[in-house]
Amino acid sequence: MSPRSTNRPEEGTITVMVVGFFVVIGLLAVVVINSSAAFLQRQELNNIADGAALAAADGLREETIYLEGVGEDAPLDPRRARQLVSAYLSATTTDLNTWSVSTDDDTVHVHLDRSISLPLAPPRWFGTSRVTADAAALLRVER
Repeated sequence: MSPRSTNRPEEGTITVMVVGFFVVIGLLAVVVINSSAAFLQRQELNNIADGAALAAADGLREETIYLEGVGEDAPLDPRRARQLVSAYLSATTTDLNTWSVSTDDDTVHVHLDRSISLPLAPPRWFGTSRVTADAAALLRVER
């Protein structure tokens, strides 16, 4: 027979450690799942922003060539660019918070902003987040 100690100060510590590991793994899973969902939503918003900027640039290019008959120095109409982006966005998505269009010499810039719901929201955590996307399309008319 081996002598046993009656004083066991480490008794039950493995339970605390296992529970602690499960809590850490659970929190890690929540972070990974929520960040993956936000990343995918951001990619989708980037695609929409790219499409909107290209739709505006293509529409302005067609109008410049076919209606006005001007060459490379065609000015961009910010009002018409906004109309083209608005038409594209209304056909593509309805859940945007804000969007804006700006133009400079030969570029159309589009900025989109959307709120997303996170798939896993532990109690007292935020259940939503915001994602934004920016895109630009260059309008170049070549003869």
